[in-house]
Amino acid sequence: MNKAITIGALIAIGVGTAFWVSQKNTEPEETATPITQGEYDKAPEFVLNDYVGQTVRLSDSTGKIRIVNAWATWCPFCVNELPDFARVQGEYPDDVVVIAINRQESLEQARSFSNDRLGLGNDMTFLLDPTDAFYKSIGGFAMPETLFIDGEGNIRLHKRGPMKYEEIKRQVENIIGNS
Repeated sequence: MNKAITIGALIAIGVGTAFWVSQKNTEPEETATPITQGEYDKAPEFVLNDYVGQTVRLSDSTGKIRIVNAWATWCPFCVNELPDFARVQGEYPDDVVVIAINRQESLEQARSFSNDRLGLGNDMTFLLDPTDAFYKSIGGFAMPETLFIDGEGNIRLHKRGPMKYEEIKRQVENIIGNS
């Protein structure tokens, strides 16, 4: 049983690494198109805890643009992407709230990765989702998955896969310009 799990994990890591290497030296590719006016779906509400046990709801930040990112420590794309989200959060502190939702990992594992390894503990909101409810609610099937939500709770973009800083910033500016 343990051998099968190890082999499965190695295959998953190999596939993910191959994809990451193939994307590393290319320009960011638009793999999602912003939703046009009148076609918005409402973002699913969630109630999750942050690293200190405080309850956080999506609706707590109504009125601001929310970037909600589903991530995990085993996702190599998240290593590159989370600092870019933090950078955008810092550039638009009055307009944007970045919420990074960890998928089913322990507090210690998630916090060690985001705070110690990446040094981002105070740069955005990190939440734990022990049942993976948020990821399931958005029909997740890729990693990472990111929602760009306007101040009224409308999903303006659902991006599957990694993003680079320029694309994240462009999406925020698009929402700001069209609000």
